[in-house]
Amino acid sequence: MKVSFPAMKGAIGQREYYSCMMKMSVVPKMFTFRDWAEFTPEEREQRILNEKRIPHMAKYILDNEEGYLFSSITASYKCDVNFKPIGGDGLGMLEMDFQDAEFVINDGQHRCAAIAKAIKENPQLGDETLSVLLFPYENRDRMQQMFSDLNRYGQNTSKSLNILYDKRDPMSRLTLDTIRLVDVFDGMVDRDAISIGIRSPKLFSLSSIYEANNELLKFRDIAGLSANDDEDNAPPSELAALSVTFWKAVADYMPSWRAVRDGGMKAMELRQESIASHATILRAIGSAGAELMKEYPNDWSQRLEKLTDIDWRKSNPEWEGVVVVAGSVASNRQARQATKAYVKRKLGLPLSDAEAKSLTTADDLIASKAVA
Repeated sequence: MKVSFPAMKGAIGQREYYSCMMKMSVVPKMFTFRDWAEFTPEEREQRILNEKRIPHMAKYILDNEEGYLFSSITASYKCDVNFKPIGGDGLGMLEMDFQDAEFVINDGQHRCAAIAKAIKENPQLGDETLSVLLFPYENRDRMQQMFSDLNRYGQNTSKSLNILYDKRDPMSRLTLDTIRLVDVFDGMVDRDAISIGIRSPKLFSLSSIYEANNELLKFRDIAGLSANDDEDNAPPSELAALSVTFWKAVADYMPSWRAVRDGGMKAMELRQESIASHATILRAIGSAGAELMKEYPNDWSQRLEKLTDIDWRKSNPEWEGVVVVAGSVASNRQARQATKAYVKRKLGLPLSDAEAKSLTTADDLIASKAVA
């Protein structure tokens, strides 16, 4: 059986290729997946399919049927094709025998697998189209080179930039509202980088405040939050207002933040001597704040005053083994748990067994150094 697709004939790198439009229902039928695990890396023409990625990508399609987006699939065909021009400018129809059609997916095998999974749950998606770049198959070396070239300069965007640009994520809007309405955040947040450069005049990263808000609101129902409004100055949601109130209260007891915001200290100077603006600290304050509001719903803001009892200097020996390891500020899971426990203890909140253990380990480390 012959199948044909609208296509444009082009050339790149001295090789001809076709840019085709295919219905998504064709993807599961045309593009099959070979189990490359049985081959050595040197023998493979493509990397091994990571099955764990597929459900997340399929969910993205199904959850965003009115706005999902994919880049083109790139594949190499191992069958005879016949291009039939229609008019000029390289436009035409690309014809091939369905039974003989065989492809190596050079780029996009996880997208293809996710599309196939999504179509099983919603067959109507099969009527939509995607673009596929088809190159003639040459040999294994060429397939490996194509894979290398297509992935050589790929770079993930920063988490902060993803948060800034994601219009579907209600927590993104909530965090941006928080930054806009909390004066110590306004103008002091890097919305691009995931970590702050040593000489940056910014004090916080967008991603660190986003994660801190996730912790702060972990006991709240965020499912009802709407995504970003069209107007940047739209009134904040009830949860955003709570976030604003919380961080304003925290800022009252973090004088170093205010000093940088008001120009009395440079952000670089604060980072050199203190951990007060570090992402792990923000996250710990947010997490402890969630439990503080749950435990003391009527006077939680007054209880934040105990933050002033904390010595945020890096040189404070109490941080050793908690969030400072060998002189550097840590951000791994153990550091996050221990820092949260430390802040909770300072705020007078009860600790779980795991949290208490994380601080006991740190206390033992300090004691052993004192003896030495």
